[in-house]
Amino acid sequence: MDQALHASGTYVCHGITWASGDPRLLLAPVTGGPFVYAPVTGRRLGYQVSGTGRWCTGRYRFADRVRVEAVACPERAPAEAGGQCAACAGRDDFRFAHRFHSGGHVPDALAAYMAQPHWLYLATFADGTTKIGTAAEPRKRSRLDEQGALIATYLVRSPDGRAVRFLEDALTRRLGLTQTVRAAAKLTALAELRDLAPARAAHQQHLDRATEALSGLNVPATPEPWTPPGKGDLLRTPETGRALYPHDPRSGEHGLTVLSCLGSQVLATLDGDGEQLPYLLDLGTLKGRRILLGAQFSSPPAAGQSALF
Repeated sequence: MDQALHASGTYVCHGITWASGDPRLLLAPVTGGPFVYAPVTGRRLGYQVSGTGRWCTGRYRFADRVRVEAVACPERAPAEAGGQCAACAGRDDFRFAHRFHSGGHVPDALAAYMAQPHWLYLATFADGTTKIGTAAEPRKRSRLDEQGALIATYLVRSPDGRAVRFLEDALTRRLGLTQTVRAAAKLTALAELRDLAPARAAHQQHLDRATEALSGLNVPATPEPWTPPGKGDLLRTPETGRALYPHDPRSGEHGLTVLSCLGSQVLATLDGDGEQLPYLLDLGTLKGRRILLGAQFSSPPAAGQSALF
């Protein structure tokens, strides 16, 4: 999986993955063939978005009883509902995962996957928003790495996916926690980050309440702090200057050098920026876009930089 970013080529972008332990663009060559897992940080990324359409990002299949893996759309077809074409959506057994504990149809492979231990976690973002979520045992680390949180804690290890989802729903109802945080909200919160104390206080408050709620359900909490990956250190540091990227990364051409990555949010410099502040943008917005890679691509000049620091 240790692949250099190809100097050229056209790909359907599947977004950012942390499956290898560091952030990589998951790219499906439009001509077919295996995925390219292209490292993001510490190198220059030049690309041009091809057209305005969205393309199918394939599906997930079960590699064995405990792991899932991405599969590119064999036709590289236009996307329909949910970012998939109808054929890939119909073959995606993992689509039943979120309502697995509610009954109904359960494919055998999904049932086997859900039979393994799962983790319940709390993740707090730069503005103090806190979500509750779950991760299968093999995804314990990468699931939180891809969230883009500042602080997170594993609350408890459940015996299987059904039990952990009942706990997730119970704490959602009792504590008023959300199970989703929009990527745009994460980006805005990181842009406005000036002090870690409010997020830390919010996380501790939710952790205390979640521990008490689990106790009321006769489930002892076993809090385990998540160790954030070093690739995101600059973005988690309030003293790091930053400005919002002034262009839409989903259209046109761009050239940037990524300094730090938190989830799918990156801090990057542009060619010839000199002493200018680095820019903050979300590479996750490229998911489903066709992009052409090339060293010749550069970002348009910025009319002016709106410094946040």
